[in-house]
Amino acid sequence: MCGITGAVWLDPRRAVDASRLSKMTDSIAHRGPDDSQTWICTDQHDAYGRQVGVGLGFRRLSIIDLEGARQPMANEDGTVRMVFNGEIYNFETLRRRLEGSGHTFATHGDGESILHLYEDIGTDCFSHLNGMFAIAIWDANRNRLVLARDRIGQKPLYYALKDDRLVFGSELKCLVAAGGVCNEIDPAAIDEFLTYQYIPHPGTIWKGVHKLPPGHFAVFENGQVRVERYWNYDPTLEIPISHADACDRLRELLTDSVRLRMHSDVPLGSFLSGGIDSSLITAIAQSLSDQPVKTFSIGFPIADFDETAYAAQVAKHLGTDHQRFEVTPRGVDVIDHLVWHYDEPFGDSSAVPTWYLSELTRKQVTVALSGDGGDELFAGYERYRALWLSNKLQKMFPLHRMPGIGLVQRLPDSAKRRSFTRRAKRFLEALGQPAARRYLNWLQIFPESLRAGLYTDDFVQQLPGDDPFDFLDSVWARSAGRDVVTRASTSDVLSYLPCDLCTKVDIASMGNGLEVRQPLLDYRVVEFAASLPVRYKFRGGRGKLILQDAFGSLIPKSIFTRKKMGFGIPIANWFRDELKPMVHDTLLADDAKILPFLRRSTVAELVRSHEQNEQNHGYRLWNLLILEKWLRRWT
Repeated sequence: MCGITGAVWLDPRRAVDASRLSKMTDSIAHRGPDDSQTWICTDQHDAYGRQVGVGLGFRRLSIIDLEGARQPMANEDGTVRMVFNGEIYNFETLRRRLEGSGHTFATHGDGESILHLYEDIGTDCFSHLNGMFAIAIWDANRNRLVLARDRIGQKPLYYALKDDRLVFGSELKCLVAAGGVCNEIDPAAIDEFLTYQYIPHPGTIWKGVHKLPPGHFAVFENGQVRVERYWNYDPTLEIPISHADACDRLRELLTDSVRLRMHSDVPLGSFLSGGIDSSLITAIAQSLSDQPVKTFSIGFPIADFDETAYAAQVAKHLGTDHQRFEVTPRGVDVIDHLVWHYDEPFGDSSAVPTWYLSELTRKQVTVALSGDGGDELFAGYERYRALWLSNKLQKMFPLHRMPGIGLVQRLPDSAKRRSFTRRAKRFLEALGQPAARRYLNWLQIFPESLRAGLYTDDFVQQLPGDDPFDFLDSVWARSAGRDVVTRASTSDVLSYLPCDLCTKVDIASMGNGLEVRQPLLDYRVVEFAASLPVRYKFRGGRGKLILQDAFGSLIPKSIFTRKKMGFGIPIANWFRDELKPMVHDTLLADDAKILPFLRRSTVAELVRSHEQNEQNHGYRLWNLLILEKWLRRWT
């Protein structure tokens, strides 16, 4: 697990020298505290006779082959070089095949298998990798740079092409350190951020800077970039399979996925929240281990946000070596820290507990298993039930037109996360719309009606004609013909999972030098879950049914039947208490950085309404505060 960066240039005046490359590499030292290496070559020429320069930088967090496997790594004759961030879990199988075809290996790590596989089959190699990865390969034979990202988007990769120079890196910090690319904010990115609480790929907060989409590779050759998809699974297909066979296959796939991810030359543990997903991953890991697995949970002094009692119940049932951390999360302490690490506006407030959990877990182990992905793959979110129910109601009668609906929508909000009023209002606001739009209503932070009154006239004029909804609509279309729950979960796998959850976990964990592995995100499990009939996963408003059917004997039954809590913080209370002074000193300040984009009067009304407990705008204020803090830090 590491951080990578580098550049390719066709104009010597745009060269990245050793000092600049070191600066780019050192900007992500937190991702790889164990080693740092750079490599530069300037004696190549492209098809037009232009001199080509290339530089690669690498920061290493040692996990496998601790003494070897240093990067940048070269093949036998030095014509192909690579830097790589991530883990390839099937590398031993690939290595045996490659050795059989005559390749010589100089290390015992997983990265060298990528290098030799690329030698044999070029960019087709990425579809043979089972893992999480961001890869950069310099191919001197073809004078080209190849970038690739794993199928689910667990590892990030950014790039920008300007003036015949391409720069790339694991984080936007690398591109900032390169100079000359992160200069102009993209107005559309702010609109997207306030809609989704993240900026969807392939865009970033900066104009001309891109995220490589999950499951894609990019080739920079002769001054041009082309991007191609290599993961072409088809979520429109439902595979006929009996329920018993589906359970058997799921047990086989997920057990193998956990087994592969337990390979480590450094201490390994498991996050254990007490929810279904982390409990199952931990249970499978414990069944494969001959000693107690180290497990970690984080607790908070507010009962509505603390599920460590359930984690302790599972740990006792499984016999793990369990450790509970308790913290009092303080937005005042952590918000500036998160703004620096996440590089662009990122508004998922669960980044706060994820950061604390990663920080404390790293003191005990270097690798941790996690249950991320279970809700998306097996229909575990409450919003899937809302979508399913609203679909049924829409077919029966136009409920959104019934008397009394407006009265419910005018009721004051509650700060409680599972408040009936809060859920009812969100449900009713979305009725009467097409399914995809209805689903966006339950996802978005600022609905379109609020954004319209929030933006200044000048900012509206800067926005392109594209609607932020287009991103969700495009992934929704990938599962055409399936039922509404499958379409929602598929869209989450292709959008929310890589753009929000994977980003959150990657930055929080790597910011603390911790590698997090997510067995549920093995592409084989993802493809299998997508192919299942919805009734195996979701029936009668309940999700994750097949997980209980396949693995119910491994963990207490009460874990499957308890209410879902999620992983949150008391954000509504913060804005009426400890964050109140910060809000008034930043969002409502005369020199607020958001003022060219957002109307001060509208922001002030959101603050007033929240502080007087008329409406719960906690998540909206968090996103606005993140945006303001980001503008102050990075512009």
